[in-house]
Amino acid sequence: MLDTVPLQSRFLEHADHYARWSGLAVGIVAAQQLVTMESDDITMPLVFAITAFGLCAVGGVLLGDALTLRPQEAVRAASLAPRLVRAHVPPRMTPLLLLQAASLATLLVIGVVTASSDPGRIGGAGRVMTVTCEGIRTSLGPWPGLYYSGPMFAALAVGTPASVWALRRIAHGPGSDQQRRDRAWAITGAWGLLVSSQVLLVVLMIFVALTENACAGPLGAATIVVICPLGLLSMFTFGWSLITVVAPRAVDDEAAGNGTFDDE
Repeated sequence: MLDTVPLQSRFLEHADHYARWSGLAVGIVAAQQLVTMESDDITMPLVFAITAFGLCAVGGVLLGDALTLRPQEAVRAASLAPRLVRAHVPPRMTPLLLLQAASLATLLVIGVVTASSDPGRIGGAGRVMTVTCEGIRTSLGPWPGLYYSGPMFAALAVGTPASVWALRRIAHGPGSDQQRRDRAWAITGAWGLLVSSQVLLVVLMIFVALTENACAGPLGAATIVVICPLGLLSMFTFGWSLITVVAPRAVDDEAAGNGTFDDE
């Protein structure tokens, strides 16, 4: 029997997959181009590359969700219990991602407050942290001051509200619980890529700056002890987020089996 399903319908059935994968592919290509661009600062191309990758991942998932076919099913009477966004996002990973986002914002604010101008560069404000080492003023960098954190703040300001809006739309939209969970997990994973990749970059910058010489002191050593576990956590969440964006159903949804999700 000949396949009578229109080509357009068959494409739209898998449009979310194509959009998610395309977003990752475009993000990888853009990151490769940005990280190799000519610059007198080797850190800024890396900041642009990480930021572009995260935004492309979020954009691809949001585009895929917008192209997802809505179920053509009979209208059912809705229950009085409202749907909640937290009932559709990953129950265990979402708190970790929120913790990372809060940690990232804290590190960036601290970086902005403690950053100073690099005396060896024109327009070097917000690139280094100046400390006194054996009576001599020394610059430690790269430091996540405003020069480096500006693009990160901008990416979070764009990606976070868009992801929250999409999650709310999914929670209150049509479809089965499983369909809504899959779409919400994909968006959470994309936002996780944006957050965890930036946390990794900030942790790396601080670690390099504080271990460059012996001028960091006890406070610098304590900072390294604090940020290293955060970096390890970010590596784990980055891997989870990447798998979730590629195939949301590949992650076991334990909450679904416990009946914690509301239905219409």
